[in-house]
Amino acid sequence: MVEFGAKDVQRLRQATGAGMMDAKRALEESDGDFETAATWLREKGLAKSVERADRANEQGAIAVGSTGAAAALVELRCETDFVAKSADFVNLANDIAAAVAERGEAATADLAGALDDLKLGLKENIELGRVVRFEAGTGDVLDTYLHIQNDRGVNGVLVQLRNGDRELAHDLCMHIAFSRPRYLTRDEVPADEVEGERKVLEAQTRNEGKPEQAIPKIVEGKLAGFYAQQVLLEQKFVKDNKVTIAQLLGNAEVIRFAQLEIGR
Repeated sequence: MVEFGAKDVQRLRQATGAGMMDAKRALEESDGDFETAATWLREKGLAKSVERADRANEQGAIAVGSTGAAAALVELRCETDFVAKSADFVNLANDIAAAVAERGEAATADLAGALDDLKLGLKENIELGRVVRFEAGTGDVLDTYLHIQNDRGVNGVLVQLRNGDRELAHDLCMHIAFSRPRYLTRDEVPADEVEGERKVLEAQTRNEGKPEQAIPKIVEGKLAGFYAQQVLLEQKFVKDNKVTIAQLLGNAEVIRFAQLEIGR
């Protein structure tokens, strides 16, 4: 059995919302393995939420750039909040995003010197993180949204829309920023992820004492809820929860979307 201590119990509690004794028992039942313990808590209905143990909690800034025909999201990483909201740091993030939107991802090489200078000046481990660039097809609309917090962007969204207008594209950006979908359609969800969720829901439902013959139908209902959380087209629109995003779109089509958020 892998040994674990009070810090491990606390970490599991923070990630799942479970009580102290439940978290301790989960680790005991799972030989100290964090992910297995988190799954055990979900199956028992004892977890409020589960976050991946390896989710980075790095500081930094998100920036957006746009030329109209192309748009970009850029993540610039650093160690502290103090540096992340500094003017020099935010300005460099903005410069990189503008260069990527205009010239493509290869443009980041042109700003490598400025990045090195910033590292020396601010005395932190600063590096370029994720970079996303969309180029609009004929008639497509590109739109972006950037949530600002403590003087720097922390949550950026990019949407490419076909057969729609900029107002709709911006509504979608705002929705994605809040709802954080991971996939555009149900078909994009990996089969192994769906199967893993199904197994958890089956165990959870069984532990709730539901009749065995009713479990498949109950699980399918819960799985629909899982899709409604993870899939953009199946989410309820944040401005009107009586309408799904698919219904909101009408004849319009989301070609693709991207979201970059500090700490995720």
